[in-house]
Amino acid sequence: MAKNRIHRINEEVQRELASLLRTVKDPRVKDTMLSITHVDTTTDLRYAKIYVSALDKTQEKEALKGLKSAAGYLRRELGAALQLRYTPELVFEADDSIAHGTHILEVLRGIEEKEGLLEEGDETP
Repeated sequence: MAKNRIHRINEEVQRELASLLRTVKDPRVKDTMLSITHVDTTTDLRYAKIYVSALDKTQEKEALKGLKSAAGYLRRELGAALQLRYTPELVFEADDSIAHGTHILEVLRGIEEKEGLLEEGDETP
C-alpha cells in the first residue's frame, strides 16, 4: 500500500515540477530544454531525487547548477501545490539513461550486422 502511495507522489511531484520549470527565471534553466525523466522520493517524504535530462548535453551541467540554486523556490511552490505533511528536499541529478539506451541500441545493431554478414558468408559454397 505504501509503495503505491509513494509512486503516486512521485508522479505528482514530476508533473508539478515540469510545470514549475517554466517559471524559473534563472537563464541557465530558462534557456535550456529540460525534461524531468524520473522522481524518487524517500518513504518518509524528506528527500526527492529528481532526474533531469537536457536536450543539449553541453548545457546540462550549467542547467543542473541553475536548478540547484532554484531548489528553494521550487520546493516552496511544490509545497503550495501539493497537500503533503512534508515537502521533500529536492536533489537534482543528470539522467543519462537516454544516452545509455542509445549505446545499447548501437551495440545490438552491430551484433545484428555481424550476424547478417556471417549468414551471407555461410550461404556461398
